[in-house]
Amino acid sequence: MLFKTVWSKGCLVFFAAAFFVAVGMASTGRTNSGQFVGTEACAECHDVEYENFKKFSKKAHSGDSVKVMAGDLSTEELEECYTCHMTGFGSPGGFVNFDETPDMADAGCEVCHGAGYDHVESGGDSDLIKGDLEISDCETCHNPERVAAFDFKPLMYGGAH
Repeated sequence: MLFKTVWSKGCLVFFAAAFFVAVGMASTGRTNSGQFVGTEACAECHDVEYENFKKFSKKAHSGDSVKVMAGDLSTEELEECYTCHMTGFGSPGGFVNFDETPDMADAGCEVCHGAGYDHVESGGDSDLIKGDLEISDCETCHNPERVAAFDFKPLMYGGAH
């Protein structure tokens, strides 16, 4: 009986502490929801980059390329395309399909810089987004297998910056 009482109080203390840590993190903007918001949300503060992205970057139109190929691909192959060519596929707020989430049907800012919801909600806290990219960030999509199969290489600043 004593063990049950001590264990119950221990659980209560643990959950109370976890609650206060979570509330503290949320109030300081230090959460990591992993939620995507789409490129349009970036335009409000990063207008020059947004305009360059829309005008010059091939990534801004990557959904069109996937649509052209979709009829020749299995569901599994198509979902592999979505992983790199769509913003946030399989994640909260990310691409679902062309009808439900047409605004996520490109390789937008968040494909490279990470999910932006927390960054946007914090008013632009730079600790909540990947600002300075390295070539290793590109290798998630531009890995040796895909480079060999499609004969493409990553372009740092591919038209956006």
